[in-house]
Amino acid sequence: MDEIGELPLSLQVKLLRVLQDEEITPLGATGVRKVDVRVIAATARDLGDEIKEGRFREALYYRINVVTIYLPPLRERLEDIPLLVEHFLALFNERLKRDIKGISPAAMERCMIYLWPGNVRELENVIERAVLLAPGDTLGLSDLPPALREEELRPLSEILPKGISSIKKATRMIEQQLIERALERSNGNRTQAAKILEISHRALLYKLKEHGLGQTRPGNENYEKIAES
Repeated sequence: MDEIGELPLSLQVKLLRVLQDEEITPLGATGVRKVDVRVIAATARDLGDEIKEGRFREALYYRINVVTIYLPPLRERLEDIPLLVEHFLALFNERLKRDIKGISPAAMERCMIYLWPGNVRELENVIERAVLLAPGDTLGLSDLPPALREEELRPLSEILPKGISSIKKATRMIEQQLIERALERSNGNRTQAAKILEISHRALLYKLKEHGLGQTRPGNENYEKIAES
């Protein structure tokens, strides 16, 4: 069930009843049928917040929340981008009968610092478009859509020290820079910073602790300790 967080309350009641009683009444039928199913549900919403706001039934949440798999958005796992680009290049080379050899460093840099609001699906569409329209055998910056080319983003040269070649180290440094920038913009308000970063408040608290950014900073008393949250 995709985007279960969008399910209206009236249907949440019916789904809860199905999961509890393991019975359904098919449309047009006069009796019930026993069902034996396993439900896999996905959502981009924080269901804990939805429960507090009265938009999601707590009983249904505990019924479906047996095993939770947290999949971070693409902007939180930048190390996956080169691998995904390589995968999509091979996929669309075969599908579109092209022979694109690779992607230029400038184009890859832009992919690494773009926020990808559409996540992996957006990256897939970008590479498909580029493979289809690229005039040469290497994807360059000009082959990317305007959203990636024209948005004003800090170049990696301003974020990373010279000599950094590890994707893991580079990803960690970029992530820390984005978190610090969001906290500065929100004047230390972590709830607002999480909205700027487009991640959940819980994910931000985890990342603050991971990067050692939870302590109060000199000159800015708005930065609170993680333990106080």
